[in-house]
Amino acid sequence: MAGHSKWANIQHRKGRQDEKRGKAWTRVIREIMVAAREGGGDPTANPRLRLAIEKAKAVNLPAETVKRNIDKATGNLEGVNYEEIRYEGYGIGGAAIIVDTMTDNRVRTVAEIRHAFAKHGGNMGTEGSVAFQFKHCGQLILAPGTDEDKVMESALEAGADDVVTGEDGAIEVLTSVGDFEAVKKALEAAGLEPEVAEVTMRAENTIELAGEDGAKMQRLLDVLEDLDDVQEVYHNAAIVDADEPSRG
Repeated sequence: MAGHSKWANIQHRKGRQDEKRGKAWTRVIREIMVAAREGGGDPTANPRLRLAIEKAKAVNLPAETVKRNIDKATGNLEGVNYEEIRYEGYGIGGAAIIVDTMTDNRVRTVAEIRHAFAKHGGNMGTEGSVAFQFKHCGQLILAPGTDEDKVMESALEAGADDVVTGEDGAIEVLTSVGDFEAVKKALEAAGLEPEVAEVTMRAENTIELAGEDGAKMQRLLDVLEDLDDVQEVYHNAAIVDADEPSRG
């Protein structure tokens, strides 16, 4: 997202997550189960599971729930099997959207996603139609006002690829997927607490949407995120608030 809108977009997303704790728990449980099924139930040997457990702590998911779902996924208890499916499409103004899902019923999931796109001004695309516009990477974002020099020194020394300060003052640290954990630990050791720390699909370029277009795009994103089978929604729209001046 464009620098000037990054922080506003993060706060919007965090606010929605806080409002929907039950949904956040469901998503984290699915992520734990898939990570454990694919990489084993030992977090020390499974980076994806470690990250999922951190997400669980962030949304206050009870430790016994975490353990129970790891056991389900690794065959110690009977549970539902989820499969991961990615859908791609276009939003308002041709903005690119990736929707990552975990589902036990792909027919239901694709129907719900197609309906959401069609009803709110978007279009489903084919596999690979927009994914090339994103980079799979680690992303850590620190609040405006954070010591930029301190972030730069800690992050780059730990192997970060880049440190970018947005127009709003938010500092974005980018890493390879493999270096994400090391960079996160280095920032925390330096007393720097990222507001966002995740392995993500980061848009290489953005499309700025303001006014009614921005509002329509936000509605489409919100509807997609609210679908039960959706884990993550990535997009390349920089949505400008009505009271925020547009910047080129």
